[in-house]
Amino acid sequence: TIDKTHFKTPAEQLQQRVWLLHWSLFVFFNHPKGRDGIVETFMLPHYVSTIQNACPWILRYLVAAVITNRRKRNMMQDLVKTIQQVSYMYQDPVTEFVEALYVDFDFDRAAAKLEECESVLENDFFLTHAVDDFVENARFFLAEVYCRIHKRIDMKALTTRLNMKPEDGEKWIVKLIRESRMDAKVDFKEGTVIMNSSYNPVYQQVIERTRNLVFRTQVMNSSIDKNSNPNKKDDAKQKGKQPRAAKRQETAVAAQ
Repeated sequence: TIDKTHFKTPAEQLQQRVWLLHWSLFVFFNHPKGRDGIVETFMLPHYVSTIQNACPWILRYLVAAVITNRRKRNMMQDLVKTIQQVSYMYQDPVTEFVEALYVDFDFDRAAAKLEECESVLENDFFLTHAVDDFVENARFFLAEVYCRIHKRIDMKALTTRLNMKPEDGEKWIVKLIRESRMDAKVDFKEGTVIMNSSYNPVYQQVIERTRNLVFRTQVMNSSIDKNSNPNKKDDAKQKGKQPRAAKRQETAVAAQ
């Protein structure tokens, strides 16, 4: 693998990682579980660093994979940080949608960027088949964040932001509340949703904050082992050289 191979310079290793990220798109977006694989691989610390330094445009595919795969929604917080760090050098409607939603909480801008995402994805070789899935899940994320930070929600206003018809929008919002298990009450007469204030218990907050510790610890252990292996190899080589040197001295003495 790239991480275990010795390269002459760090730049050469970086180039190999860049090529791997690009070629892997053909595999991940043509495999049934490819969206899981792309998130698990691209979110590794050394590949995040590669994306930030050499190929920030890969973020479009990473964002698309996270949004279309709700099981990986816990990675959104780390992804938002990465998007913020590279926003000065790369932006597109897909990354701007996430930034508008999770950083600025600008729902009008997020809705406008979501419309732009449709045309962008339709013309993208790898994402053209995921347009409907992306838009549906992006609406879910937008509506969820909107409901989380508002106490009283006008369903017509939210439906307009989601670019849906009023009747379809109301049904969709009710479905969202049921699936996300929000503590809310729907008033169909007034066309509003009343959110009940809820606070996560302390133990739940601890679980959420430490959820990725096991994964990060494994990565740290592997990097430590990798750094310690070269020393072991050098010691083994030196031990192998010592008997040979001793044999040469013995041969020289016998010849004398």
